[in-house]
Order: sequence, then C-alpha cells, then structure tokens
Amino acid sequence: MQKANILLIYTGGTIGMVRNEASQSLSAFNFDALLKQIPDVKLLDANIETASFPEPIDSAFMGPSHWILLANIVNDNRDKYDGFVILHGSDTMAYTASALSFILRGIDKPIILTGAQLPIGILRSDARENIITSLEIAASRYPNGESVIKEVCVYFEYQLMRGNRVLKFSSQQFHAFISPNYPALADIGVDVKFNYENLLSARNNNIPFQTQLCPDIIAYTLFPGQSHKFLRKLVESDEVRGLLLITYGTGNAPKDYDFEASIRSMHEADRPVVNISQCYSGRVRQDLYEAGRWLQDLGVISGKDLTREAAITKMMYLLGDEETSKSFRHWMESSLAGELKP
Repeated sequence: MQKANILLIYTGGTIGMVRNEASQSLSAFNFDALLKQIPDVKLLDANIETASFPEPIDSAFMGPSHWILLANIVNDNRDKYDGFVILHGSDTMAYTASALSFILRGIDKPIILTGAQLPIGILRSDARENIITSLEIAASRYPNGESVIKEVCVYFEYQLMRGNRVLKFSSQQFHAFISPNYPALADIGVDVKFNYENLLSARNNNIPFQTQLCPDIIAYTLFPGQSHKFLRKLVESDEVRGLLLITYGTGNAPKDYDFEASIRSMHEADRPVVNISQCYSGRVRQDLYEAGRWLQDLGVISGKDLTREAAITKMMYLLGDEETSKSFRHWMESSLAGELKP
C-alpha cells in the first residue's frame, strides 16, 4: 500500500506559536520550522504537505467566512489527499468542527482538528503529541486502502472525538475537550484503539457542497429573574432568522408574558425556534414537564442532545440554503453528520 497523503492546514491559535529567544515573546508558527520543532513527524508512514491561512488568526476571531475558507481548501483537495489535519485554536474549535461536519458531510475522509493548550515552542507543550497522533490517525487505513475515519473529528489529549459532539471544558487542563453525549471514536495509549462501533460509515458523496451560512440567529440563555423585554424587541424585527433557546434541564422554561410573546412572534413569522439544554449531558424532553410542554405546544423544535456549538452551526447551515430552510424542522431533528441521537 502506498503511503497516505495528508494535508496539514494551519489556521492560527496557540498551537502555532514559537518563542523568540531574543525577545522571549510568542510569534506565529512557521511551517518551514515544523520538522525542526517536531522531528518525529519524519517517522510517520505518510507524505505530509502543508497549507496555511493567508493571515493566521486567533481562534476568537474565527467565523463563518473562515469555515467556508477551510471547507473550500478541503473540498478543492479531496481527490489529492487521503486525509486532512487542521491546526486550530482551542477556544472556538468546537464551533469550527461542528460547522465543517455539516458543510463537508459529503466527504468520507478523515478531517481532524487539533490544537494545544501551550505553544509548540514551550518545553511542556502538548502540541507535539496532538499533532503527531492526529497525523497518524488521519493516515490510518484498512488493508484495502479505505480510511478508517470518515468524518470531522477533534483530537485532544489521547482521545479522538466526533467534531460536532465536543465542547471545550477547560482553559487550563490539557484535557480541554469533552464529548458528554457520545463516546470516544478512539482511545490512544500505547496503541491507537479505534472504537469501530462508534464511527460513521461511508457517507453519500453526492451531497451538494453547500457553503451558504446564515448568521442571523440569536442564542438565548435563560437565567432566573430574567427580563425578556429585550428579546421581544429583537425577534419582532425582520433581521432575526432563527432563535436558539438554551433552557433548563430537559428543556424547561418559565412561562413569562414577553418570553411567550417572543416565541409566538417567531412562530407566526415562520421562523424556527430550537430548544437545547444548559446541561452538558442528557437531552431535551419537552413533553416531560409542564414547564417544557408549553414550549412544545407553541411549536418549539427539540434540539435533543445537541451541543450549543452544533445547534448554532446547524441552524446557520440549514437556514443558509433555501431548500433545507423550507423543511427546517425535519432536518433539525434529523442526524446529518452524527450530531444527535434521533
């Protein structure tokens, strides 16, 4: 079997910083210095090429235009490479991974995002292991040459997780991400142990490559004693295309006059309202309590066990296309890329 061809894409973030010995400041990563920083990359059984954003950015500035740029890089090179590894800042990695899982759901190749909590130039950095293992996983194939991984993933601190199932859990620990509602795709120790039963199977390569994203949504988190007058003013404008409610427990919310009026306004304008839980783990069950049933009766869509990041990017994706926006409820409640349990 020929060596796998892997494209390593650098977007910016902590992982791509090295310390300038003269000034002791952190400066942007230089791809030409990659093998000097991580000489063990040469030992991998893969041909590795590199690409970079024209101007690498802190992941706090990442947004839909950057997701589309990344998606185009992958799509334009889908026939040239066997897998892709994206170096990305950890702050918004879960959003990017979720967005790419929808945009690139017609590509059945490994697309692995990774990063680091410490820059690659720092002695104790977690960057080296994260990069090396991500590349190794992206190059993993069955004896027939087929890639083991056929989806967008996040690799961090010895675990490979589905990209649209993760959330950033810690800003201090190397174990920065968790996947509370879906098990790991692979556990890494002495060996790479793939959990084959958790992997996505080959996908439909005929799915249209759709890069239109609608950012005109509101993510609205509830808290006790909250005034909903501001929400009502916002949703009564024509600019809000979708509303994501981040509610209590299994999808519960107080029945406040302005809050109810806001939801009715969205429903009457045929603009979707989606309900997800503030809890890391579990799923929305709007029929379980009266505090959730009234939302269901108003036509609020259950986000089931979606993460906040997956819910937001999925809404952007569905509302960005005329066809999927027409049948929004159906697609929102369906699993497009393994992001929810139906």
